[in-house]
Amino acid sequence: MTKYVLVLNSGSSSIKFQVLDPEAKATADPFVSGIVEKIGEKKGHIQIQTETSKMEDNRPILSHSVGLERAFGMMTLLGVGPQDLDLVAVGHRVVHGGATFTEPVLIDDEVIEQLKDLIPLAPLHNPANIDGIENARALLEHVPHVAVFDTAFFSTLPEHAANYAIKKDIADEYNIRRYGFHGTSHEYVSAKVPDLLGKPAEEVNQITLHLGNGASAAAIRGGVAVDTTMGLTPLAGLVMGTRSGDIDPGIIFHLARSGGMTVDQADKLLNRESGLKGMAGVNDFRELKDLIEDGDDNARLAYDVYIHALRRFIGSYMLILGGVDAIVFTAGVGENAVQVRRDAMADLQNFGIEIDEARNENSEGIVGAREISTDDSKVKVFVVPTNEELAIARQATELAEQQ
Repeated sequence: MTKYVLVLNSGSSSIKFQVLDPEAKATADPFVSGIVEKIGEKKGHIQIQTETSKMEDNRPILSHSVGLERAFGMMTLLGVGPQDLDLVAVGHRVVHGGATFTEPVLIDDEVIEQLKDLIPLAPLHNPANIDGIENARALLEHVPHVAVFDTAFFSTLPEHAANYAIKKDIADEYNIRRYGFHGTSHEYVSAKVPDLLGKPAEEVNQITLHLGNGASAAAIRGGVAVDTTMGLTPLAGLVMGTRSGDIDPGIIFHLARSGGMTVDQADKLLNRESGLKGMAGVNDFRELKDLIEDGDDNARLAYDVYIHALRRFIGSYMLILGGVDAIVFTAGVGENAVQVRRDAMADLQNFGIEIDEARNENSEGIVGAREISTDDSKVKVFVVPTNEELAIARQATELAEQQ
């Protein structure tokens, strides 16, 4: 009987989940996928998808627990409920592990309390993650539950990369440092690269670019992260779909003093109303491309600012690593936006980087990891599809089996 893992990603008003075989290939579809959304609104939405069937429910969803229990009931009607499967673990994506959690951990009551202590570091994300964990533990109390942290992969950052140049006692009191995010994705795709290069992992220097609606870059030396663009929060670094990325911190003071803007208003502006959406009115790259083709100057500027920030960090990480063997594009934009890859890697022949246009456009229709650089390119450039859910499933399985 196939062993499965339930992977949960609980947000403030939604729960996304998949049931996966942890030994499946990265390109395989999940055995079951589902979403519970619009929790607390007048009209809810639950969708369950299997290889052969689909079920939806649009009744109101009062709470996360109600939504999750109803989703499990729908799975049971489709013959794929938790009790119908050999469920070996439940893997929970947790955004912020702070300095407390540097690797996946089996969840017990003590871990829950420690997670609650970290809420000030991720007030938008961690409460929802905890809510999902508590509800899932109540419904599936006899299955091991494992927390996998977005920040864990970056616990290896050297102190000079992790610390900000602010007053030390303030930084210590409020746990202010660079934690990094998207770590599960950066770890997953970077682990594929040594085999693609035919080199031992410890000899590979690489830059990984996780480009989705949220976006981050990482510098990785010998499989160990040495720098990343996101910081205390996921707001820092690259320009993103709705987030500004790096800005002059003085902008916030200026908005407060000259515009009377509150902290919460500034938070909303920079996290939800900036980035591509703030500049161009859209945060979907397909829509942005259409606007650019229609001659929209704001869309063109937004795109150029996005590419400039991306190239700026790629260049700085090349220096930090002292030489690069590979550059890796992943996530929705990184895997699918041909033009972004083309422009990010343009005119870098003097740095040993040369893109093969046919490979970049994937004219051969290759599924999975592939090279997009020329045979003569000294630095190899790859597209490696990420699969954070599969990575979480594998880590959860490994830990659950050690019990």
